[in-house]
Amino acid sequence: MTEIRGDEEAFRRWAGERQLALLRTALLLTGDHHRAEDLVQDALTKVALRWRRLADGNPDAYARQIIVRDNISGWRKRRRELVVAEPADRGTPDPASGVDRRLLLDAALAALTPRQRAVVVLRFYDDLSERDVAELLGVAVGTVKSQTHLALKRLREAAPELADLLREEI
Repeated sequence: MTEIRGDEEAFRRWAGERQLALLRTALLLTGDHHRAEDLVQDALTKVALRWRRLADGNPDAYARQIIVRDNISGWRKRRRELVVAEPADRGTPDPASGVDRRLLLDAALAALTPRQRAVVVLRFYDDLSERDVAELLGVAVGTVKSQTHLALKRLREAAPELADLLREEI
């Protein structure tokens, strides 16, 4: 009984430390706060059920894999890739403002297909290798490379201001 309580406490500690990071990843993947929360909750539940086996391994990777795969299952259930309409014209944001930069990034990410968005988020936000992303998404490394190329091209077209900002900060 003491071992079960210890496992439960270890899981609660891990979940408390990682929940926000997992939510950020899910939010960037989905663009929808409610969907992201649901994905993280489902992932934490699945990790909790397998905690004894995962505690000594890499529960972060397992949780991230659940989030990505459940998100992909959502696309497949809808049997279409989302094509997002052009965002409403809100005027030209001041790229120097952090909030405006974030809105610009959100709008640019919304212009990507779900798979492109997943590749960009996992590669550049979660800093995973092409091989890790391919494994998570269940695709070939070449697919990750091509999706990254297409996504970055689309991001440059959707929000050239972001590329200019990156050049200024370097």
